[in-house]
Amino acid sequence: MHKPEISIAPEDPRQPDVRQLIDLSDAHMQALYPPDSNYLAAAETLAVPDTVFLVARRDGEVLGSIAFRLIAPGHAEMKRMFVRADARGHGLGRRLLDALEDAARDRRIARISLETGIRQPEAIGLYRAAGYQECPPFGDYEPDPLSLFMTKRL
Repeated sequence: MHKPEISIAPEDPRQPDVRQLIDLSDAHMQALYPPDSNYLAAAETLAVPDTVFLVARRDGEVLGSIAFRLIAPGHAEMKRMFVRADARGHGLGRRLLDALEDAARDRRIARISLETGIRQPEAIGLYRAAGYQECPPFGDYEPDPLSLFMTKRL
């Protein structure tokens, strides 16, 4: 049986099916962390010019997303890395991460930083395998015992 290809492309995060994915991501994070340890970017804040929002689809169906927003010249923050539970375990997270880094390089971004939660060992393992290293809080973040900050030079 032919398995449809997965496409990863920039899209508007305000689309209804993409908002549903963001809602799934929010629910996942809210189940893991208290409100003051959740740093969730709303669809509207991701639909601005200094932000790139990538969506993975198969046959038009949204499977995952990843975004970055410029936080300083040449420095972007990764946001909204999420793969639907039923689409995990097939390397899609890594494909999203690679696509994001390619998009960042195209925009002459030299460094990507991220905040993730300590209760997400799969995400942390993916970031470490892709070359991200722990770093101090960046931007407007304060230290949080439930947060892990990571960065990578591209």
